[in-house]
Amino acid sequence: MADEMTPPGRGQRLPRSERRAQLLDAALGVFVENGYHAAAMDDIAARAGVSKPVLYQHFPGKLELYLALIDQHTGELEQLVRDALTLPDNKARINTMTRAYFDFVGQEGAAFRLIFESDLANEPEVRRRLDQIDLTCAEAMAEIIRSETSMDQEEAVLVGVAFVGLAQTSARHWLTHEANLSRETAVRITAALIRRGFGAFPAVGKAEARPDATSDADRPSDSVRESVGTTAG
Repeated sequence: MADEMTPPGRGQRLPRSERRAQLLDAALGVFVENGYHAAAMDDIAARAGVSKPVLYQHFPGKLELYLALIDQHTGELEQLVRDALTLPDNKARINTMTRAYFDFVGQEGAAFRLIFESDLANEPEVRRRLDQIDLTCAEAMAEIIRSETSMDQEEAVLVGVAFVGLAQTSARHWLTHEANLSRETAVRITAALIRRGFGAFPAVGKAEARPDATSDADRPSDSVRESVGTTAG
């Protein structure tokens, strides 16, 4: 279905899906540069080369436009993480999931700022989406954790949250220091740290030494030393 005509000299006739993609791309630039509160629909329409009525035909307001961008880019991150789970072994999965965060923050357009540095994080609908992508990625990591350790689901998700936070923070740090640190090196170090973190927990089938134990927790057991995370590769 063809979209409406825009005023002469301000654009061209596009299919609705292409116009929507154009508007989202323009909005991303404005939101990243100005933040949500300082961004104006007039600015977005001007950057897209359309009239403001055309913009409102696709998005009824600034918040709906922002939420559409959040949905688009959290979906991209989720797909990158889920693709990692299709790999045959856990070392490759951890390496690839870690790389997903570095690839995501390194994308042109700085879409990661809408998710990791949103100035609208307290808006309920935005917060719900941001919490959901964090949980989705943590649960994906928990699948790896549960396959290699004796932790139950809630314990594994908690560790997954920690590992996801590590990957995210490391990726954002790398982006501001990429002139001094290559992406390959940053991914390798971060992934190795995550894998070694598994060494704090017993491997599947081994006697468990709970972190909250009073006497044995500080004494490495054989099961900890044999855990999958103790060897970096």
